[in-house]
Amino acid sequence: MKISKIYNSKKTVEAMNKEQFAIDVLTGLGASQKALQAKYFYDDTGSKIFQKITQHPDYYPTKTEYEILDSVKHQLADLINESEIDIIELGAGDGHKTQLIINGFTDNNCRVNYYPIDISEEAMLMLKETISPHPFVECHGIVAEYFDGLRQVRETSKNRQLVLFLGSNIGNFDRVQNQGFLRRLWMNMDNNDYLLVGFDLKKDVDVLTKAYNDSSGLTSDFNLNLLTRINNELGGNFDIGKFQHFGVYSPLLGAMESYVIATEPQSVYIAELKRHFHFEAFEPIHLEFSFKFLKTDIDFISQKTGFEVIRHFSDSKDYFIDSLWQVQK
Repeated sequence: MKISKIYNSKKTVEAMNKEQFAIDVLTGLGASQKALQAKYFYDDTGSKIFQKITQHPDYYPTKTEYEILDSVKHQLADLINESEIDIIELGAGDGHKTQLIINGFTDNNCRVNYYPIDISEEAMLMLKETISPHPFVECHGIVAEYFDGLRQVRETSKNRQLVLFLGSNIGNFDRVQNQGFLRRLWMNMDNNDYLLVGFDLKKDVDVLTKAYNDSSGLTSDFNLNLLTRINNELGGNFDIGKFQHFGVYSPLLGAMESYVIATEPQSVYIAELKRHFHFEAFEPIHLEFSFKFLKTDIDFISQKTGFEVIRHFSDSKDYFIDSLWQVQK
């Protein structure tokens, strides 16, 4: 796999990311209701823990989406029906689900140019181990923010594009933010290009709660690792043993929410920020929303953001939908 990096200045990507991380931690922990951004879960340790979560019996989304894509990969290629296509993935993942999609197109004698876009070069290196060599497939990893990478592909591409936003990543945005993100994506795509986006559906609350509070404590380790990352990269002195994970479903929001909660009063110093942050006993840090959807929500969002729904692909339990949309301009 060829890997390219996009630089916006003379600073390295790593230095820019660290600077933004520090700013976001300062903003989040300095707020009246403390919060950290979920995108910072995925350092090397966090990514490895998350891979374990996806294989846990309590966690349904990854397995369910894999089953959907395995069953519809040829339908997807038939619906798009191109002799050559650029598949652009926002967030590299581990590549196992993407390999299914690529197989569907190559089985249909379609040439595939695969462009995974991720801020993590480590994620690209992991993909090299997953995406199988094939005479019809060329891989070009791009280390960049989503839209910077997408613009780079558009500058050179002459093919129809299929953009992938898999998993339940769209659920990390609230009802306003997801429309803003998808509209911006629409603006960076050409007429008749395609988007395949994953939506985790509303379902029995017990199923949701188990998935985000697995019985092996992996989700707890995953969330608390964000505090460890602050310690390692920003010189924090969080005592991880004085915080606990808490995941809960909010029926009013239609979302799972994840927190880490201080178990006693304490003060945390972060050297990079040269600042102490005080925590009261049982004060929460909000980490993540994971919004859940109805099919009617998906149709509404597509209409509001300039896409036409081509096909909803779901599983037998109606736990998850991968929805194929087409750009209308």
